[in-house]
Amino acid sequence: MFDALTAERLKFYVYALIDPRNDRIFYIGKGTQNRVFDHAGAVSKHDELMSTGRKIELIHEIIDAGYSVKHLILRHGLTEDQAFLVEASLIDFANIEGHDLTNEVVGKGSIKFGAMSAQEIMQTYNAPPLEKFHHNAVIININKTYERASGGTDVYRATKESWVISAARRKSLQLVLSEYRGVIVEVFEIHSWYQCKADVGKPERWGFQGSVASEKTRKLYINKSIQHRKKRGAANPIRYSV
Repeated sequence: MFDALTAERLKFYVYALIDPRNDRIFYIGKGTQNRVFDHAGAVSKHDELMSTGRKIELIHEIIDAGYSVKHLILRHGLTEDQAFLVEASLIDFANIEGHDLTNEVVGKGSIKFGAMSAQEIMQTYNAPPLEKFHHNAVIININKTYERASGGTDVYRATKESWVISAARRKSLQLVLSEYRGVIVEVFEIHSWYQCKADVGKPERWGFQGSVASEKTRKLYINKSIQHRKKRGAANPIRYSV
């Protein structure tokens, strides 16, 4: 643990958790004070409120094998905005390099400013209009669901629930197109639907289980602009192809 003076002077920082058995970085995060130690600390205390997931499972394995998680401060003395930027950049880079991080969410802003090829950058800023639908699809605007989490969630989680969609629509839909700021950023095939919790007296809400569509299907829609299809003043986050 950091002493009080060190913790204060660190300000915001970005850190990595390392598996001592192979010196592999398995998690990148940001925080202040003693945040870097919280993950392993909660597991060691058998905190029942600690979430499950690959990160927690790996920490359990390390501790059960008689080792301690290594902690590396990658950059400190940052503002919160700077820490978000450094964290997101390092997560993107680590994933590209094949580090197989256990982070369950992407860094803030990754969907808009994250790692892309030069061709993808040009496609994003010169997004051609989506002129034709080849499938029965629903377009779901994720501006609010993604940004409400400050970028701390992936596109699938921001898209999959919870929406008011009729039984007839659910039966006929093939694809879900995730729209962020007027551009299709991902395409999902629908496998099944499940009912979500809704407020009393409110319409039923639904979520879908799915997977990223094939590359052939994605290329029909990905990085295409739908700004020309939006009705001025329309507030509904859902639109349909037919």
